[in-house]
Amino acid sequence: AFAKEGAKVIATDINESKLQELQKYPGIQIRVLDVTKKEQIENLAKEIERIDVLCNIAGFVHHGTILECEEQDWNFTMNLNVRSMYLMIKTFLPKMLKQKSGNIINMSSVASSIKGVVNRCVYSTSKAAVIGLTKSVAADFIEQGIRCNCICPGTVDTPSLQERIQARPNPEQALKDFLARQKTGRMATAEEVAHLFVYLASDESAYVTGNELIIDGGWSL
Repeated sequence: AFAKEGAKVIATDINESKLQELQKYPGIQIRVLDVTKKEQIENLAKEIERIDVLCNIAGFVHHGTILECEEQDWNFTMNLNVRSMYLMIKTFLPKMLKQKSGNIINMSSVASSIKGVVNRCVYSTSKAAVIGLTKSVAADFIEQGIRCNCICPGTVDTPSLQERIQARPNPEQALKDFLARQKTGRMATAEEVAHLFVYLASDESAYVTGNELIIDGGWSL
């Protein structure tokens, strides 16, 4: 979506084969990056002279209540969903401050401080932390030309979601359960969420900072 608007995009992931699917789009470069590894992030930053928009999207969805969340599940989720954003922002924010402009967009969720969701204990905790991180960065650096917002989707039809549905004991019922909580009768598409990212990155949203933008088909009502 960014590349179609003419942006120069550096797409990162740990999955090189999936990343290579993006190379067919003009304007997209790819880099293999584990966003939980400080040294890898710092090495990437050395390659990038200027960064206008930083999108923190990597994440993991754990299924279960607090009683079904083992310590390793808690640590893995908080490391990937929250600490990665801390590392990325801390590394790239100085470049934005030097150029007196920058835009940070974090991926949160309606399953957070916005809405209690069953069987999403550590996931919701991590995404609530993302909202807090977003507001903190926005408040601290607003006068230096930095904007920071987060996007809070409801259920989005992605390969990740389909994998989680298939992993349930009764995938057919799991799909029905996901659809039942969407009063619109459908899930969001990844493209719909991407459009919101593009809006937040654009000059049209120049007055928007420190906000959690909900895109959930009314699920949080």
